[in-house]
Amino acid sequence: MDVLADILTAMRVGRPVAALTEVHAPWGLRFDQVLGAAFHVVLQGSCRLVPLDGKAFAEVQLGPGDVVLLGRGAPHAMVSAPDAPLTAFAPVRDRPGGSFGRFALPGSGARSTIVCGAYKLMRRRPHPLLRDLPEVVHLPAAPGRNPGLRAMVDLLGAELHEAPPGAAAVAPSLVDALLVYLIRAWMAGAENGTTTSWSAALSDPEISPVLAAMHADPRRAWTVQQLAAVAGLSRAAFARRFTSVVGEPPLTYFTRWRMTTAAQLLRTTDHTLARVADAVGYGSPFAFAKAFAREYATTPGSYRAEPGG
Repeated sequence: MDVLADILTAMRVGRPVAALTEVHAPWGLRFDQVLGAAFHVVLQGSCRLVPLDGKAFAEVQLGPGDVVLLGRGAPHAMVSAPDAPLTAFAPVRDRPGGSFGRFALPGSGARSTIVCGAYKLMRRRPHPLLRDLPEVVHLPAAPGRNPGLRAMVDLLGAELHEAPPGAAAVAPSLVDALLVYLIRAWMAGAENGTTTSWSAALSDPEISPVLAAMHADPRRAWTVQQLAAVAGLSRAAFARRFTSVVGEPPLTYFTRWRMTTAAQLLRTTDHTLARVADAVGYGSPFAFAKAFAREYATTPGSYRAEPGG
């Protein structure tokens, strides 16, 4: 069981969107708040990322090959110079309702080419991995660092810029994969030399098998003793270690994951309440609905009816 893939699948509420952006100095682009995470890949030129609407993060200078992830989708601007006028980012889509498009600002100054996009992620009771994403993750281009991410950037830039046959099929998969590479780099602390608790959890030789077991079988009525056996630790030692590494007790996390799985099923399927309840280990729809309401402060039916879930 790939726990990171499982988490990202559960948290996504729609397809990512992206646009190849070509602008000439002086230029400035305004990006509104998104319900998820925004990203920019600088293919050519340089610019500054600046906060808007009172958001408190430091300005970031970006150059060719740099990638930046705005983990909470904060409103921001990309500018060629501090005094550049701002234009709302409104790309022309390849087709109505399409995920990809283009945006251009003509001019006589230096050209910058950027891939700008966003991921739609569930922000209502998000998984701790996404909840803990910082406002800005800056991954500068540097020889030998994040080779997989660098290769992904090159591929994505070529597909969007050259638009070869089949690009419409390839580009969405590349944008999806880009999020994985970005989160891997963040978890590894590649941008600032630090690690996150989830980086530790997913690589911990005793805790990672437990997370995999929970994610693989949310129907099972796991006990702390059974999970401790998976970890190869005593019950008390396991409970202490899991809480220290993950940030919450094992059964608290397991309940969270059960309800996250249920929320995904409610958003993406037409399964009956009984079938959803069974999928996450509850013996009756009533017991499941009661547990779901404790976690989400609403009924499963009301949650399913909400736009975006």
